[in-house]
Amino acid sequence: MKHLFIVNPIAGGKDHTREVRAKVEKAFAKRGGEFEIYVTRAPMDAADKILAEAASGEHIRVYACGGDGTFNECVCGAAQLPNVALCPFPTGTGNDFCRMFGDEAELYRDLDALLDGEERPIDLIDCNGRWCSNICSVGIDARIGTSVHKYSHLPLIGGAAGYVVSAVVNVFKGINRNMYIKCGDFYEEGMHALVCACNGRYYGGGFNPSLTARPDDGELDFFIVRRVSLPELAVLIGKYAKGQADKLPPRLITHLKGTEIEIGFDEDEVINIDGEALFSRQARISVVPGAARLIVPRGMRFFEG
Repeated sequence: MKHLFIVNPIAGGKDHTREVRAKVEKAFAKRGGEFEIYVTRAPMDAADKILAEAASGEHIRVYACGGDGTFNECVCGAAQLPNVALCPFPTGTGNDFCRMFGDEAELYRDLDALLDGEERPIDLIDCNGRWCSNICSVGIDARIGTSVHKYSHLPLIGGAAGYVVSAVVNVFKGINRNMYIKCGDFYEEGMHALVCACNGRYYGGGFNPSLTARPDDGELDFFIVRRVSLPELAVLIGKYAKGQADKLPPRLITHLKGTEIEIGFDEDEVINIDGEALFSRQARISVVPGAARLIVPRGMRFFEG
């Protein structure tokens, strides 16, 4: 078995390669085994590296050293490969996939716990042919979240301030868009603020729309938010971000569970896929049960419930 550490040198705004290398070399000096530290050089380089390594048929464990974007790239390479298991080893800023595990999220920073961890199948989202492990969304949240990087690197702006600037700019451009939404027997057409599909529970740096979504139950949580004014958005976002979406008036939001949803737009819109941006006039989102193998760190109880 080979252990492959994929390092994104720009995750979190700092190159953590030296730090990762020190931790890995220390861990393997004690236990032995084959490992490689691979530093990515371009978008989707991680996926290509995993596919190339997996072609040998050897069992590979992949550790995504970065943030949610790095983990997504690794998911895209590892999806539906029976000889590849993966997990986040966070060095990035968001790490929203890990937040789902509550107090146990810190176990993903414990390399020894990961190396001793078991493997279990988890579901993935297929969005227009692109894999997603956590959350897909369209609408005002997607426009804010995927454009934050435009502002977070500007002088005097960084971290949370980048989200604030992105929010102001995108709200000024307009909150609502015309959407055509079909989910099972549900169909709706008209102006909407956002639609969110949850395999996990957190996105956008800590927004928590779903309290119950699980990546191993074969279904997704869908939140459909209808046309809102700016004052309504301010109230809605506060509750939506804290897992209180079901307490909002039904005229504003519908919560569904299902396996697929289709959303159409009048023109190309940004689709948020684990924080990465895809542009299309249609979003076809479906769950693919057991499409990836997740390394579950030693001591984690989340999947026992």
